[in-house]
Amino acid sequence: MSLPDERRLDLVPAFWFRVRLVRSAVPSPTLTPSPDLTGSPRGSGPPRPTAATAGPDQLGDGGFAECSGLDLDVELRELAEGGRNDGVVRRVGRVKAGTITLRRGMLVPTAGGGADGALWDWIGGMIAGTLPVPRYDGHVEVHDAAGRRVLAHWSFVRGLPAKVAGPALNAKTGEIALEELQIAHEGLRLETTAATSGTATGAAPGAAGAGRGNAP
Repeated sequence: MSLPDERRLDLVPAFWFRVRLVRSAVPSPTLTPSPDLTGSPRGSGPPRPTAATAGPDQLGDGGFAECSGLDLDVELRELAEGGRNDGVVRRVGRVKAGTITLRRGMLVPTAGGGADGALWDWIGGMIAGTLPVPRYDGHVEVHDAAGRRVLAHWSFVRGLPAKVAGPALNAKTGEIALEELQIAHEGLRLETTAATSGTATGAAPGAAGAGRGNAP
């Protein structure tokens, strides 16, 4: 006996996905500016770069081959009750978000020029003292094979670069050079309302990489 179409279930593929990183519009929960700890009067010395001019509205221009870290970890507290030896009482603690890890092949313009340095520029701005540090919201969308339907959509907010790593170079293998970006963020969720075609409901505009996981 076959089920009606509305009750059938399909598995979500893990290879047709796209990742979009767009400038965060979520305000910081801490609105009070940090004090000047350099000992110099405010306004003295060379001006620091600002986030308004230090980073693009969209980060990255190629698809990512791998995406991991879409997880939340709950810290449970255990309370041992006196006289109860067959179990413990569990209480809810903090929820910790995992670090998003993205890997992709390094990209160079076909017409000539050097490798795309957008991911490195983000963490480079922190080294240069860019204030405030540009933050990016992320959208990870899994599509069907035709690319017309969003099957799953994760979003995270106020991401900061935790690590950027260049490729492991080896002249013996002939492999594509891969770079890695790790993003620490302030919230992750699986969007439960998705459009039947196009982009999931509530997703921010702008693309930072699409494809079939774009395996290099």
